Amino acid sequence: MEAPPVTMMPVSGGTINMMEYLLQGSVLDQCLESLLHRLRGLCDNMEPETFLDHEMVFLLKGQQASPFVLRARRSMDKTGMPWHLRYLGQPEIGDKSRHALVRNCVDIATSDNLTDFLVEMGFRMDHEFVAKGHVFRKGIMKVMVYKIFRILMPGNTESIEPLSLSYLVELNVVAPAGQDIVSDDMRNFAEQLKPLVHLEKIDPKRLM
Repeated sequence: MEAPPVTMMPVSGGTINMMEYLLQGSVLDQCLESLLHRLRGLCDNMEPETFLDHEMVFLLKGQQASPFVLRARRSMDKTGMPWHLRYLGQPEIGDKSRHALVRNCVDIATSDNLTDFLVEMGFRMDHEFVAKGHVFRKGIMKVMVYKIFRILMPGNTESIEPLSLSYLVELNVVAPAGQDIVSDDMRNFAEQLKPLVHLEKIDPKRLM
């Protein structure tokens, strides 16, 4: 007896379509302490977290024009933390009423064999880097100020050098789809950081 055809149905019930709202900018090394001081005054009354992460970007090429991209990240300074697998969708930048870049976001904790699993699935690592910096929080908003380091020897996270003389600054919110009002709060918060840093709605395609 012939098996019935397999029908792919969308997952419904128990899942929430999460979106990332994002503003980005950068600050020179010599201005870092001034920005951190401003953020301590504006953000929630707690000491900012520090992080040192290793991120690997994997690609899966298929028949589509652009490859499928997944990001694997692990903490280098906190023992016992799980790997994180992250998918970021294509940015929705055409809507002028939104003050932030918006893209679909999926972030899950995984086991330690994540990279081996991705390779077995047919992914290949495209590039890797180390990120070191600070995380501030203001309600549901998160501010990350960090420097990106180039890995000089593939797989050796001890052999690194700064990619630039500046720090990347990201203001983001992860919320269910349709919560576009959060971009207004993000814009208002970003205004309070001027002129130390100008956070903008940046199209990643412009940087390629």
